[in-house]
This record gives sequence, C-alpha cells and structure tokens, in this order.
Amino acid sequence: MALAQRDLIDELERLPNYRVYGRVAGVLGMTVDVAGLEHVLSIGSRCELHARGGRRVTCEVVGFHQGRARLLAYGPLDGIGLGCKAEFTADEPVVHPSERWLGRVVNALGEPVDGNGPLPYGPKAYPLNAKPLPANRRQRVGGKIDLGVRAINSFLTCCSGQRMGIFAGSGVGKSIVLSMMARYTAADVIVIGLIGERGREVQEWLQDDLGAAGLARAVVVVATSDEPPLMRRQAAHLTLALAEYFRDRDLKVLCLMDSVTRYAMALREIGLAAGEPPASKGYTPSVFSELPKLLERAGPGLSAGAITGLFTVLVEGDDHNEPISDAVRGILDGHIVLDRAVAERNRYPAINILKSISRTLPGCNSPAENDLIDRAKRLLATYEDMAELIRIGAYKQGSDAAIDEAIHYYPQLDAFLAQDKDEPVTLAQSYRELAGVLGVPWAPPEPEPAPEPAPEAVPGAVPGAVPGAGADPVANQGGTMDPEQPSMAPAGDLAARQHSQDQRRRRMAAALNLDLGELEGATLVEPDPAAENS
Repeated sequence: MALAQRDLIDELERLPNYRVYGRVAGVLGMTVDVAGLEHVLSIGSRCELHARGGRRVTCEVVGFHQGRARLLAYGPLDGIGLGCKAEFTADEPVVHPSERWLGRVVNALGEPVDGNGPLPYGPKAYPLNAKPLPANRRQRVGGKIDLGVRAINSFLTCCSGQRMGIFAGSGVGKSIVLSMMARYTAADVIVIGLIGERGREVQEWLQDDLGAAGLARAVVVVATSDEPPLMRRQAAHLTLALAEYFRDRDLKVLCLMDSVTRYAMALREIGLAAGEPPASKGYTPSVFSELPKLLERAGPGLSAGAITGLFTVLVEGDDHNEPISDAVRGILDGHIVLDRAVAERNRYPAINILKSISRTLPGCNSPAENDLIDRAKRLLATYEDMAELIRIGAYKQGSDAAIDEAIHYYPQLDAFLAQDKDEPVTLAQSYRELAGVLGVPWAPPEPEPAPEPAPEAVPGAVPGAVPGAGADPVANQGGTMDPEQPSMAPAGDLAARQHSQDQRRRRMAAALNLDLGELEGATLVEPDPAAENS
C-alpha cells in the first residue's frame, strides 16, 4: 500500500504546470506537419496528436520544413486530419525504471504488455537516447564470463563488459544461440530487446527459452516487425537505458538484442521519411552515425557494474561484407559467425570458428588454455584447406603428417562444437572436454595469487630499495649516516643496532679525549635533523 501511494505521489509531481498546443497543418505518408509549436519543439521532442474519436497518437519530431515541425508517429495515423490538436509533452524522452521491473515484458514506450498490472516508477529518470560513458573514466573489461555455450566458451571466450556480435543469415540459428546464452549465462540481470522480430517468437522466448526462473531476473522489451519504425528504434534505446540503470547499481548485466539489423532498417525508414538522401544500399547517412552511439552504451561502467552486450546481425544475402555487417563488426569487440554451410550439415550451433574472433583473446586466457585452442584451430584450418581433396579422395594418406593429424582429429572436434540447446556447458568443462578430444593432459589453471600490498614508504629511503637492506639503521631512525660506517644488517636486528652504538661511542670518546670506559652504559640520543638545520 505504501509503495502504491509513493508511486502515485511521484506521478502527480511529474505532471506539467501548463500545456502547449499546436495544430496539424499537413499529413503526407508517415509524416505529420504541425504549426504553432516551432518555438518549443526541437529534434527528438514528443507530441501527442488528438485524433478524431478521442484516440491519442504519440509522435516525435524528426525535422523542420518551411517553418513547420515534421513528426513521425509511434502508431497508426487513423483519425488524424487537418486542424487536429497537437500537444507538446516532453523535450527529452526519459524512462523511470525500477528493480520491480524485473520479470516484466514492456513495449518500446515502457508500457507493460504482459497483463500483470501497471509498472512502478523509479525515482531517477534515464534518457532513452543517452550518450555513452566517457572513455577515459570507464573501467577496463573484467574477467571471463561463462556463456554456457561450449564453442564460445573455449574458442571465443567473452569477458565481462565485452560487446560481441552474432552474424548470420536468416534461418541459420542465431536466435537459438541467443536463447542459450539467456538461459545459461552467469549474470545478475538480463535485459532482452526483441527488435523487429516475429510476433509469435515472443511467447517462445518467455516460456521455452527463459522460463519462469530466467524471467524473474530479466526485463524483456518487445517491438515486433509490424510496428512503426519509431517503435522499433525506441525499443533498442529503451533496452540500453534499462541495462544502464542496472549497471549503475553495480550489477553484472547481460544485454541481448535481436537484432541490430532491424534497428538499422528502422533508422533507414525514419531517415528517408525525414528527407535524407539514400547512401549505401538505401541506408541513409544517419544510420551509420547512430550505430556506434547505440552500441557504445554497452561495456564496462564507472565502478563495479558492467553491461556485457550480445547483438545479433541479420546478414543480407549471406554477404558478411554488406554495409550494416561491416559497420557493426568494426564497432564491436568480436564477432561470432554462423555459417549456413555448417547448418546444412546439421551441426548446431553452426559457428564457424575460423571466421569468428574475440578481441579479448589471448589476453584473458592462461598460456595453457591458449596453447590448447591454438592447436585445435590449426587442426581445423588444416582440414578445411584440404577439405575438397579429402572428400573426393584425391588426398593420399601419408603424404603430409599435419594433414593426416587433422583428418584424425576433425570428426571429434566437429562433434565437440555441436551442442543441444538444453545442454549447458561451463567454462571449465569446455576446456576439459577439448583437452580430452586432443589427448592433452589437463589440469585447471591455478588462479593467480592476489598481489601483496606495497610496503609503506620509509622517509629518506631510495625508491625501489628493499627496506632496511644495505642501510644504516641509525639513518633509518632519522639520524645521520657516517660515510665510513660499513653496511649493516636490517634495522630489526638487535645485534646490528648494538654494533652501531659501540661505533658511535668510540668516535665520541676520541673526539672528547675520554676513556671509552667512561661512556659505558651511556644512552646516546639520536640527533634531531630539524633542530640541526635550525
């Protein structure tokens, strides 16, 4: 009851003190021209159009033309005509997420679509189109993260805060790979964005892939392929905004987006409607400037939190050099290539290891792990180079020892890369099984010992010197050092201290013309350097 009252109070405090209206002055295709609001609107501002019949349509400003604001709608324009009222609602679209959003399914506007009641508002507003964190203030990529997929854990190891792309043509299995990661990845929170996907896949994701346990630690953002381009674009922005909220709470966030290509297609539709000229394959120039702004929002945070991003890319015509694939591959920290030829052999996941790469390797692995995967990749590469000759029987066994070894191990390696979607495989298990395939004795690498704390600096000590080694203990205590005095033992040695005291008594007796026996038992007070200098 108290939470509901607080949510109601927060909602009342967000109500504006006044409202500003304009009028619809033109409608053409997907665009709406509005007059009377030019002095308050800017690119990205929100308006609500009052359609005939009482329905309201949310729109966004995408440009200005002949002194009027040009808007695109988040929904159908049925009932919108000349003279309809246009109400200014927000200058910068924001979302107010809360931990109680976990386990919920929302649309691109942050509205619940799972039938489980309204969503509570959090106290802090997160901009939907936020800028990436400053590069010089971010933490570095963290340790290895277990994604639960054998081929990726071993050959394409991913680290916390890394951004990886899954590149595949249609029907090759990228959604299945993504669902396996959603179920098996060791993360605190999962934020899933289904951008422009089939409507029937939503329930499959929720029930078959995530399940009740997975959904309890996840937020799912949905914008299906039949929705307007603004909804598909905003769903991607909302996905990253929610991931940023949980990252700022020092949580390890897994952000899954399917797919970046559909996000780029939505940007293309918006750009063409706003009057941008088409460039490469019909994509407007703004598409290639918006892609890094979105993808760079994932990654390490300013403190302990991090967003590990896994983004699928639908490759048009299986051409991995088409504009979107090429642009995204250059932005991300690695790419996982799903090959149609591998899928046609009925080996899933259809990952082509030789065409895939993780940019955190080999630095995140131990030398033994790197040696293991290097040997396996050499065997795969050797076999693939000679695959045609081997299949037609043109290669004669015994002609080359390296090829013979590759032929021997290839069936076992290919079986190792196959995995059922209901079979989780840990990082340690992946390396152990790969070592077993190659016949290599394997012991898990021991964790590196924590670095010992640096010793406190000793006043007057030489940088880099071992404390007390080769130094006069008297000097270490603030006294003066006799250049004729031999090198002494460490300051903690009582015998060394006594030897130093005896030497000083001899020098003092000689200077005062006294017998050494007269100074026996006398206590020598260490001189005060500050007093001497004064």
